[in-house]
Amino acid sequence: MIAEKEPLYCDVLVAGGGVAGLMAAIGAAGQGAEVIVAEKANTRRSGCSYGGNDHFCCYIPEVHGEDPSDWIKEWQRIPVTGNTDMPRLMQIVKESFLVVQDWEKWGIPMRHNGKWEFCGHGMPGHMNIYLKYAGGNQKAVLTEQAKKQGVRILNHMPFDTLLTGKNGEIAGGVCIDVSGKEPVMQVIRAKSVILCTGRTPRMYATETAAVMFNVAGCPSCAGAGMAEAYRAGARMVNMENAGSGIGCKYLNRGGKATWIGVYSDIEGKPLGPFVTKPSIQYGDFTGDIWHDMFSQNYAKGNPVFMNVTEGTDEDIDFMVWGLNNEGNTCTLNALKEEGFDFHRHMVEFGRKQGGTVAGIDTNCQGETSVPGLYAAGDEVGNGVCGVAGAAVIGRIAGINAAKYASETKMDLEEPIPAVESCRKRYNEILEREDDTATPDWKEINIAIQYTMSDYCGGTVRSERLLQTGMEHLKRLKKKAAMMHCSDSHTFMRVLEVDHILCLAELVMKSAMERKETRGGHKRADYPFTNPLYDGKFVTIQLVDGKPEVGFRDQITSERRG
Repeated sequence: MIAEKEPLYCDVLVAGGGVAGLMAAIGAAGQGAEVIVAEKANTRRSGCSYGGNDHFCCYIPEVHGEDPSDWIKEWQRIPVTGNTDMPRLMQIVKESFLVVQDWEKWGIPMRHNGKWEFCGHGMPGHMNIYLKYAGGNQKAVLTEQAKKQGVRILNHMPFDTLLTGKNGEIAGGVCIDVSGKEPVMQVIRAKSVILCTGRTPRMYATETAAVMFNVAGCPSCAGAGMAEAYRAGARMVNMENAGSGIGCKYLNRGGKATWIGVYSDIEGKPLGPFVTKPSIQYGDFTGDIWHDMFSQNYAKGNPVFMNVTEGTDEDIDFMVWGLNNEGNTCTLNALKEEGFDFHRHMVEFGRKQGGTVAGIDTNCQGETSVPGLYAAGDEVGNGVCGVAGAAVIGRIAGINAAKYASETKMDLEEPIPAVESCRKRYNEILEREDDTATPDWKEINIAIQYTMSDYCGGTVRSERLLQTGMEHLKRLKKKAAMMHCSDSHTFMRVLEVDHILCLAELVMKSAMERKETRGGHKRADYPFTNPLYDGKFVTIQLVDGKPEVGFRDQITSERRG
């Protein structure tokens, strides 16, 4: 039988302690709410910013001018921006500098050599919108700030299940204490919940199958918030969009904008039109807009390299400083061990499959279609991703979740059926024998990865491929129901795989609905971009126990949703 702790009670439960989760907690606590953060790892070093960041997308009037129009145009040049409702972008425009100022006040160095330094992700002659900063310590700083606000942080406490009352109202969540050898069930009753558990980087196969956690984002993110939001009836959006990243081949840490070199062929010839020599100010924008550069060049037998050889000592020192703040220490260490010299050697680069880049549909208060349920960070499907979006939208969600909680009463006498369902499910997992008839979590996770990569990847999709892939997922679902575990760590992984599998189905169903090619969604049977789908987001929602797929219009005006 699974051990249980005494239930906890709070106004706002924040699931996930990354940048979005901590900023949500700080925002909620600032409104006087009693806040608990349930974090799978440790908030000082967790989430996609576990190693730090060095670029913060923000609008600073004294740098960019009082009219943000040109800033918005530059932001819209990045391909993934098509997933965003305009009101969410305007929140970044209006509030990102406030966050920058707060972070600087709290102890995160937001200026380089005493000034606002904008560079990377840019094109010559165009405005830079990414602030260069030293974010290597940001998680530790935000953790201390949350504690100062009275936030209670529960580390090694992954969120698993969303609790709702008899009328579908939010009632809290079930988490698992994995700090010891045996898992312990922890019920947390709350008036509102903010989901900040991140996306699903382990949904697709990596270049290094034997090293499953070699992914660009946080390797422990498994989409628990997205899966539970869907199961609670929240509307999901843009799930068909395939994510990808760019970086050193076989070393999947993100941070391509930190590299100041030129995308080149093996002879050092530039592959893009933007720069011919290393540029601190711009980097090489080719990687931002031409992800097929790698597959197209490989088809011709040509590998792609990041060429920094013509950079000065000062240029390379600046780049290495940024890579360290971005959390790319493992990459730098690996290159150093191999005797790599930036002045003499080029680094081979490649494209990474990074799972979904969308998720929960939220309004400008950060609320989902389920009252009292909020979301922020990478699991938001219609908002701005990245550290800036996580910080700004996280705080907005926290403030509004606290306001909702202040107007809501918690019925402590009402029984919550999901608690007993969780208890039963957990015991079934713990009672299974470790034998050939019961797979472990790794077997199922790897099977999901290759099913998604082969039948719903970013290279090609079709009705027949997706139908075949769905049949594979159905079989995997039956096998996943028999997963066993040996300790609290593997118990946690079993629960993660359940969430990944749920979201894999949503991605395939959404991909079937978008009958066109657009961005990273490439349909072999619909190879054209259909103008009838311009400004249309695919939605999927659980209605009367069945997934209902449809479309909604993208919000293109500044009005608040």
